[in-house]
Amino acid sequence: MDYNIVAQAYENMEKTRKRLELLEILSELFRNTPRDVIERVIYLTQGKIKPDFYGIELGMSDKLVIKVLEKSTSMSKDRIMEEYKRTGDLGEVTKISLSNKVQTTLVRDRLTVERVYQTFEEIASTAGHGSVDMKVAHLAGLLSDCTPIEGKYIIRTLMGILRLGIADYTVLDALSVAYTNDKANRKFLERAYNISSDLGKVAKLVADNGLKGLEGIDIVVGNPIRPMLAERLSSSQEIIKKVDGKISLEYKLDGERLQIHVNNKQTEIFSRKLENITNHYPDVCDIMKELEVENMILEAEAVAIDKESGSYLPFQELMHRRRKYKIEQAVKNYPISVNLFDIIYLDNQDLTNSSYEKRRKILIKIIEKNKKLKIIKNKITQDAIEIDDFLEQAIEEGCEGLVIKDIQGNYRAGAREYLWIKLKREYTSEMSDTLDLVIIGAMYGKGKRANKYGALLLAVYDKRQDVFRSFCKVGTGFSDEQLQTIYEILQKNIIKNKHVRVDSKMDMDVWFEPEIVLEVSGSEITISPIHTSNKNEIRKNFGLALRFPIFTGRIREDKKPQDITTTAEIMNEYEKQLKKVSN
Repeated sequence: MDYNIVAQAYENMEKTRKRLELLEILSELFRNTPRDVIERVIYLTQGKIKPDFYGIELGMSDKLVIKVLEKSTSMSKDRIMEEYKRTGDLGEVTKISLSNKVQTTLVRDRLTVERVYQTFEEIASTAGHGSVDMKVAHLAGLLSDCTPIEGKYIIRTLMGILRLGIADYTVLDALSVAYTNDKANRKFLERAYNISSDLGKVAKLVADNGLKGLEGIDIVVGNPIRPMLAERLSSSQEIIKKVDGKISLEYKLDGERLQIHVNNKQTEIFSRKLENITNHYPDVCDIMKELEVENMILEAEAVAIDKESGSYLPFQELMHRRRKYKIEQAVKNYPISVNLFDIIYLDNQDLTNSSYEKRRKILIKIIEKNKKLKIIKNKITQDAIEIDDFLEQAIEEGCEGLVIKDIQGNYRAGAREYLWIKLKREYTSEMSDTLDLVIIGAMYGKGKRANKYGALLLAVYDKRQDVFRSFCKVGTGFSDEQLQTIYEILQKNIIKNKHVRVDSKMDMDVWFEPEIVLEVSGSEITISPIHTSNKNEIRKNFGLALRFPIFTGRIREDKKPQDITTTAEIMNEYEKQLKKVSN
């Protein structure tokens, strides 16, 4: 398949600001893709060559790409740097460079998807002495046969910033349209994706055999499952009304969620974002070797603990383990408590359709055999007063709050439903919980904040429309060091115009790819003529916004943009406030 077909589709997608057109272009691309190539096209469209859990990093540094452009085109390094500074996009710089290139050969070698993909694999696998020169040679070879548009998207893919305005849900919609002629069939593809976490695999199966092909997707130990998520409510009374029957109250710990896969004494550990983080938890792997099981998938919360007292430490302390080097020293300096809270698979048996009550009993048997493991403290009840009492106990012991679970509920991979509910202590302000919001834009700072961003525009996620809607501007709660860190992180996410999946009426100095998630608190949610979250749901031409937002100091590296607070959650929070006022 000619790579030009893919690159031209990407170019058309970038130009449109309409969601339906975006879906149409992507669906047409998939229809025009041969079945034996569809996996590779899907991965490339995600800006990768394999799913995240493979741990393959495609990204190349700015410096290396600039070196390749200088070698492959007639543009000088000074001019390349000048264009990069102007556009903030090395893909666009590549397009300009190749447009100005003097053609020295009459015939180009054919540039196919297969060739591009294979070259990316070679770049990703090249390591050791002389690897930089080899990477440069591989990429220069591709660029020598590229059109300007092809070069633009080859570089963007390598840097992991395609800027197409799509997410996984958009890809699932397009696959449904392309191969089943019905967008409503996305639910079947989504279920397969939630179990496999592999869009390429889902695409290949549905391309070859339609929806019937998806029946062959089962849980595989070593392939992470997209985690089940919790809704949020603000009071014990609401929870009792919402859940019919007995519930399990569990401590909500301030740690990192681990999905632990064990197969024949070999352990792999995945983060909430499905990244392979096994190397950061060698102590967990050692514990798992002691368990007498054939295979197993567990969920746990790893929490940093104080060496002397054994008490819980904040999430930020645990993140010291996320270093590339001297991991052994970090493990020694930051010991953890491993707290199990669910089991999905055991000895070749899928437990996702079993009740939570049954899964919890299995967990209890597991910890009986190993005293180094704990199970998150819980209590079974149907009483609101007992919920409040247990919440206070959890706070007293250093936890964030509670997670309440329907004991008859099954495990719904990738879903956010009221089978699991988050509850945090009510404070004096109307807001009962922090929010996770994604950065979509920024205003430049003045005075002490010169050369940094003075305020960040944040958005919530509208899951139904797959759009990020503006919700507040935050400029307080940042230390000078945090401002600098966030500024540096955001530089690679700068885009020329507002992102196609961003809905905002505000003017910003800078727009970003929705990628970086911050935890924010505030006083209350109010109607707003400026922000677009939940627009027209309360009052015509008005949305909802967060009043007096404050950055809590926590960058949520463990969350993808699609995992942030949703517009549905914002509406729930707003309606709770109205009830409090009326009472």
